[in-house]
Amino acid sequence: MRIGNAFTAAVSSLALVVVLRLVLGVAEAAFFVASLAALADLAPPSRIGEALSYNSLGLYLGLTAGPPFGELLVERISLSAAWYGGAGLCLLAAVCAVWIGETRAPTRDADERVRLIHWRAIPPGLGFFASIAAMAGFLAFSSLHAENIGLARTSLPLAAYGIVVVIGRIAFAKTADRFPALPLGAAALATIGAGLAVSALWTEPLGAVLGAAVLALGVTFSTPAFFRAVFSTARPSERGAASGTASAFLDLGIGAGPILLGFVAQSAGVPWAFAAGAGVAFAGALWTLMLSRRPVKA
Repeated sequence: MRIGNAFTAAVSSLALVVVLRLVLGVAEAAFFVASLAALADLAPPSRIGEALSYNSLGLYLGLTAGPPFGELLVERISLSAAWYGGAGLCLLAAVCAVWIGETRAPTRDADERVRLIHWRAIPPGLGFFASIAAMAGFLAFSSLHAENIGLARTSLPLAAYGIVVVIGRIAFAKTADRFPALPLGAAALATIGAGLAVSALWTEPLGAVLGAAVLALGVTFSTPAFFRAVFSTARPSERGAASGTASAFLDLGIGAGPILLGFVAQSAGVPWAFAAGAGVAFAGALWTLMLSRRPVKA
């Protein structure tokens, strides 16, 4: 990632920029998968939900602080400085990763054939996909919806969403380990669906903010719950594949959610897109609840 950011500041060809973004995407995917696998190695099984809750704060803080930091570098120095600043942050992260070192303990099955896909992670991964697709659809159209209903500050629903998730992940970090993963995931999906339904039906400023807050409450628990469910199906030597499989559903949800709901928004309006997202979340909740009646063993 450091190389991708640093070279982006120096090139002037669009083709090279595209190539560098592809390199950056591969590096980011590898880092995300490895970091989650390392987290599963380091956290005690009884506290994996708590660890995932705290770990996700890094993502939200990065998404919150990164754009203003880059904007500051662009305004005060140059656009290239913003790319070099990103490269510097990547270097700092690499140093931290090297300092942590190897996290997986040697196991008897360390020499087993490595599989890229952890098949037992796919059933809970489908529930995770539903939560991400619904959330991503909301994030894509929230500001447009706020503008359409006359909300003066169109970023207010997104701000409410971010605040609730960050506070919730800190305040309820230990709660994620006190309940079975799949029932908790189903409840989180139902809450996400309820938040989208509020936004779809109550097309007033207060409805938009309240719907965003309710959705965020569901998101607070969904990611820790589903990653717990995924890692519970994997032996220590399979955690990398399990993490990769789960993160693939994350990327699919982020990409597919806005596209699918975008078709609905284009033909019927944003409230109907939110209603469709609620349907996706409720369907995922039903699927996850069915899975919880036949838990998968590692």
